[in-house]
Amino acid sequence: MESISVRNWPIGTTSIDPQGRDDESYPQQLVGIRQWLAALPQSSAILSFENNELSIIDGNERFLKAVRESQEKGAVGAQMAIELRDRIAKFVPTNRQSDSFEIRRDGKLGPEYFMCTIGRLPAVEGQPEYYLVTATDRTSERTIEKNLRRELLSDGLTALPNRTGFGEDIDDRLSNETWPESAQFGIIAIDLSRFSRVNESLGPMAGDELLITVAKRLKSSLRQGDVLARIGGNDFAIFARLNNGLSDALHIVQRIKESLSSPIRLSDLQIRVDCAIGCALSTSLDSDPDDIVRKAQAAVKIAKRSGKVEIYRNGVLKEAQRRFSIESRLRDALAQGGLTLAYQPLIHLQTGEITGFEALARWDDPELGNVSPVEFIAVAEESGLITSLGRWAAYEAAQALSRWDSKFGQPLSVGVNVNLSPIQMARDDVASMFEESLRYSGIAGARLTAEVTESAIVADPDKARKLLFALKDLQMPIAMDDFGTGFSNLASLHSLPIDILKIDRSFVSNMIEDRDKQVIVRTILSLAESLNLRVTAEGIETQELALALQKLGCWQGQGYHFARPMTEADAFDYWRARWNFETV
Repeated sequence: MESISVRNWPIGTTSIDPQGRDDESYPQQLVGIRQWLAALPQSSAILSFENNELSIIDGNERFLKAVRESQEKGAVGAQMAIELRDRIAKFVPTNRQSDSFEIRRDGKLGPEYFMCTIGRLPAVEGQPEYYLVTATDRTSERTIEKNLRRELLSDGLTALPNRTGFGEDIDDRLSNETWPESAQFGIIAIDLSRFSRVNESLGPMAGDELLITVAKRLKSSLRQGDVLARIGGNDFAIFARLNNGLSDALHIVQRIKESLSSPIRLSDLQIRVDCAIGCALSTSLDSDPDDIVRKAQAAVKIAKRSGKVEIYRNGVLKEAQRRFSIESRLRDALAQGGLTLAYQPLIHLQTGEITGFEALARWDDPELGNVSPVEFIAVAEESGLITSLGRWAAYEAAQALSRWDSKFGQPLSVGVNVNLSPIQMARDDVASMFEESLRYSGIAGARLTAEVTESAIVADPDKARKLLFALKDLQMPIAMDDFGTGFSNLASLHSLPIDILKIDRSFVSNMIEDRDKQVIVRTILSLAESLNLRVTAEGIETQELALALQKLGCWQGQGYHFARPMTEADAFDYWRARWNFETV
């Protein structure tokens, strides 16, 4: 019979009948070659390589049918046949026993994929070399893989790329597109403000609808070549080519603002979408895209606090990384007892006696060193650790009073002030926390003062009122901290069970030199007297200040003039030393 030259497959004129051989031409077999090939589930054939030409010796029906279809498809089929022939021809001169590869062809319903294998058959003396070739249809598996990959790289709600898909899209554009030498790219990060409130008040379905609508609007603001992705719950990001640097980025930001300027209708409500926007620009096309994304996210965190569009500046990412380190270490410190309380005395300005102490958290970490309360409390509020921190402080302060009482042999005539974060007041059962602190320590509620800020009361007046009255049920005094810096009004002071106003140190520290601040302090003292409230002045650094406040009739003061914050043991010794009468 006539053999088929592999080289001639694409031409379409060669017969596909296999070359006839007697069984004696092959090693002795129990069944014939054709029956053996027919039993294989894949498209299979035996090829020979002689005179630098491949020929089909025999093949099963699946393989021969594929050859016919390739010939009928003309150029498309010829391309597949050429690829298969070239792959086999490259294998033949090697010393490998087998090889595998995948080839693709265009089918009626889209691309088709075949996994091909070639194996070298035992050589027979005097005969050309024979090779077993198989082809397995992997189209369905590749389709499944493609769909799974699409799901892994895209957001199921908005159909935008997710964080991983965003990274791959950026890499693809940087690698495969033509960029001018002076061009750079930028990442614009967008965080939807108050999105959680929509979820809480209208439900998750409304939240999803809002995200879909925002995604459509943001997409409408893109230029050709820009990439929009949803990289978090309510976080979006845009990859943009910047031919003109920052001006291009700011132009895109303006388009984003315009696209979100009109309210979005959800059910019967009109929702105005506010967002925080942060930008980061590459220094060159070789910049790490992941690093630029992180910088943009660091910038958007600052934008959430400032209310303005923020451009990443050097050092911001280091600050973010330090905050992350502080959060991680603070979590361990809270779990392992790594924090301490320091106690700053509160002095009765008319008599000089110690009326109490303010408990202040201190943290000396083995890795980070001495971390400022301003720094770690801000991180605690941002990460949600403030609840654990606040509970620890309340329990520890109450226990410190109990230990002092035991050491002295009877209850001391002092109390301790504990600060309450607005976030802790919003998230925690503060009344229950204080009730447990008092019960476990065995001290009276009148000796534990809760210090709240004006901002915490203004944020949710109704909730704050319920909490403060619950604390009054425990007989606890309540102090309004940093008074004068917030937005409280006379009505709230009159209606809330406030006992003490603490004048912020910004008014006290230089009131002698600044007449306006002296007037403010006088006004606060007059207001407090009319409302039957007592006043504590913070930030008393000199005896001159202490005497001036004493003359003005201020009840209590604290500051470095009297003492810096000290350890629990030092605070007890300080109280004992001043137990008897001492003047300011």
